[in-house]
Amino acid sequence: MRILTINPGSTSTKVAVFHVANSKAKTKRIAKATIKHDDAKMLKFETLAEQLPYRQTLIEQFLKEYDLELDTIQGFIARGGLLRPLQGGLYRVNDTMIKELTANEHGEHASNLGGLIAHALAKSVGKDAYIADPVVVDEMDETAKFTGLNGYTRRSLFHALNQKAVSRTYADEVGIPYEKLHLIVAHLGGGISIGYHKQGRVVDVNNALDGDGPMSPERPGTLPVNSVIEMCYGGHTKEEVFKIIRKYGGMFSYLNTKDAEEVSDMLADGRVEAKKVVNAMVHQIAKEIGSLYALTKGQLDAIILTGGLAYNQDIMMPLIEMIDHLGDITIYPGENELEALAFNMRAFLEERITPKEY
Repeated sequence: MRILTINPGSTSTKVAVFHVANSKAKTKRIAKATIKHDDAKMLKFETLAEQLPYRQTLIEQFLKEYDLELDTIQGFIARGGLLRPLQGGLYRVNDTMIKELTANEHGEHASNLGGLIAHALAKSVGKDAYIADPVVVDEMDETAKFTGLNGYTRRSLFHALNQKAVSRTYADEVGIPYEKLHLIVAHLGGGISIGYHKQGRVVDVNNALDGDGPMSPERPGTLPVNSVIEMCYGGHTKEEVFKIIRKYGGMFSYLNTKDAEEVSDMLADGRVEAKKVVNAMVHQIAKEIGSLYALTKGQLDAIILTGGLAYNQDIMMPLIEMIDHLGDITIYPGENELEALAFNMRAFLEERITPKEY
């Protein structure tokens, strides 16, 4: 069987085709590309939905380059976008989902195009399309949603796709069902989300998109309330404040880079400020993991570290040293979102999971 996976970003679309020879064979990637989008063309689109034909055509061209015909693909799956809060799992792209993603009813993000593109391609050959574990997965306990101020509630927005995928990978490796494990999973990337997976449910997790939790390469993390008030009333517009929190905070605000490898070069050159910033970020990540450890009541099976920063030893070594006493640590570096999508689609095609209806 062949599986097409799609992950749209603001400036590019990541796409890959995977092949599975039989039920006992490993999933093999046979084609992959990061399709960069022309800035001038992208500026002409007033809405995300208007980008759909352009991105779809580029994916079709990618398939032709690898001599892959759409009608030879059995599974079409994309990264899920901003939808209403829902349980984790595989979802068929239906009319309701298409309507909400097209209108950006729950927020505007490039990932909203994923389900739309997959649906358009699948429909052309008479098949259904799917998404899996979108960022809006909400399995949080009611208690975890309290903020301390009536009328304001914590939201579940995190790297659900990768967190769920590495959790299931770990479960397969140790021979224990994901639904029986207690895991703390830290996705360490441009944004950082750390969740407590309690027997198959992410019962507590920081809202990585809106800057909750530890600082990351581009987000400030949880800020003192007085500082946020001063920023909001300091001449910034609402849009500017959101940009600062979602794109220009964290490591970038101190060192003017979001690239961890550049920061490693600064450390090698003896840059004192870089050392302070890395120490602070590691401190905050460890503290977030430690706070979730308190919820496990001694039942923690493992701490899983994943995401792009998991490749960087200047971050990983001090972090592991700080949390090593909490329990076993397993590392799955990288985001591997396309592989995670293929994992879910294969499970469905082999009838090991049942898709949910949105």
